[in-house]
Amino acid sequence: MSDRFHDQVVLVTGGSRGIGRATAILFGEAGAAVGITYRSRKAEADSVVEQLSHAGHKAMAVQADFADSAAPGIAVEAVVKRWGRLDVLVNNAGLTRDTLVLRMSEADWDIVIQTNLKAAFLASKAALRPMLKQKYGRIVNVSSLAGVAGNAGLTKALAKEVGSRNITVNAVAPGFITTELTSSLPADLLERARQAAAIPRIGTPEDVAPAIVFLASRAAGYITGQVLGIDGGLPI
Repeated sequence: MSDRFHDQVVLVTGGSRGIGRATAILFGEAGAAVGITYRSRKAEADSVVEQLSHAGHKAMAVQADFADSAAPGIAVEAVVKRWGRLDVLVNNAGLTRDTLVLRMSEADWDIVIQTNLKAAFLASKAALRPMLKQKYGRIVNVSSLAGVAGNAGLTKALAKEVGSRNITVNAVAPGFITTELTSSLPADLLERARQAAAIPRIGTPEDVAPAIVFLASRAAGYITGQVLGIDGGLPI
């Protein structure tokens, strides 16, 4: 891949596995210095850094539990301190506590909102400080087909706020993708999804990563406030 991100710095939250890992590696191959965050999987995060470093790319991992409100800011600060700038933020960190409403505890609700939504807001807020100084930046939120409305609202509102400063904010909404988060889904549900999609298969992290990298590129400079479904044509 060309060095189209040469001299740019990228932070991918939740970059130790799945979509985040594939995205971090693709950014590294495109010439970026890449920082990733991880919550508890240090070995997996270290393997991403090692893979990128051995290929001659700059990489670092930052331990950050996004259930802690201070963590997003600390992660952004660590990357800026290391490389002096931040050009791209990919808000990918997330978790699931899927269950029926009557079975879901308030604690589980709180940690999902904190990690999947509030942390994206806090990371974006922290990232905008260096981006506004640079008058350049890209923020890409990784949502899901099941959660388009909430993340779309954050994406569109922030896009309007910072668009005049050459900062774009977009989101991708993956459908059924083979990751740890979908590994616990019933096999019959995955099979129904496969059959319903225009492209009859379950997606992979490598299907999602190129779209994130494109939206973060200079080539996507006139695209903002958009939510791109990556779902194989699955009807909603």
